[in-house]
Amino acid sequence: MIGRRALDDPRNALLKEYVRVTLELDPRYFIMENVSGLMVGKHRQLLDEVIEMVNASGRYRVVEPVRVLQAADYGAPQSRRRMILMGARSDVALPEYPKAMFTPRTIKGAIPTKFTLPLGPSVFDALGDLPDADDYPKLLSDDSVRPVTYGPPSAYAAKLRGFMPDVRDFSRPRPTDPDSLTSSTRTVHTDVSISRFDATPPGTTEPVSRFLRLHPDGLCNTLRAGTNSDRGAFTAARPIHPTLPRVITVREAARLQGFPDWFRFHATKWNGFREIGNSVPPALGRAVGAAVLSADGVKPRRGRPTPLGILRCSR
Repeated sequence: MIGRRALDDPRNALLKEYVRVTLELDPRYFIMENVSGLMVGKHRQLLDEVIEMVNASGRYRVVEPVRVLQAADYGAPQSRRRMILMGARSDVALPEYPKAMFTPRTIKGAIPTKFTLPLGPSVFDALGDLPDADDYPKLLSDDSVRPVTYGPPSAYAAKLRGFMPDVRDFSRPRPTDPDSLTSSTRTVHTDVSISRFDATPPGTTEPVSRFLRLHPDGLCNTLRAGTNSDRGAFTAARPIHPTLPRVITVREAARLQGFPDWFRFHATKWNGFREIGNSVPPALGRAVGAAVLSADGVKPRRGRPTPLGILRCSR
């Protein structure tokens, strides 16, 4: 919903290419994810053309109406709305959009609107147990350090650290190092910036940088990827930590997106944040994938653990 959205942007051609490849590969089901702005204004025409191409094939159907899903409804401590389009071959059952599983967090004192669902995780649930990257000089030149000391985790963080089983997680278990902190290269701020960040109340925007200072009891704002190299390679605005006078690290952004701690990102901050900003929160992806499996009558099975040697060779 932000930035210049030109209809003649060559990236828009990828939408129709997606349909072409889908029809050529002939899968039982398909899923398309895109920004919520595709649902409004002139860009809605692009989406309607995609749906028309699918339906005109006579081979596939689209689940209509197409919906925008909020990642916080499925357990992400971040407000992130994404258009999700699902379709199926005519010889299999259509999936249904997954129902909300959590009441998204609001700023402290606000009244939740969904009383029938459990309250989703907060910013503090995601970040409260992580060590402060600024306590480790090595992180000025490297993205990982050990040993470090973690705090007591919330139920949300315990699952990302691998300490608590998640009945909805059927991914292949990976080995973890509980004494290391990864993807945490520090950002060096001036004393003036630190002073401004420190004076900014949680849940408000710092007036000079226009960075949001996260509220520990609320949700993170949408994490963005920044711009491509052909558009200046600008870094997206990074939220300010809820209790520390600095912007968040890549690992902290990963926690807010829902990635487990074993998942590694590019060593540079620009690329690491870009990988996270371009990704789908795992909780949302899992909910949509589970809806497709349910429609197809597939019961997922948990994968076997990954040997540590294979993990090291794959990096």
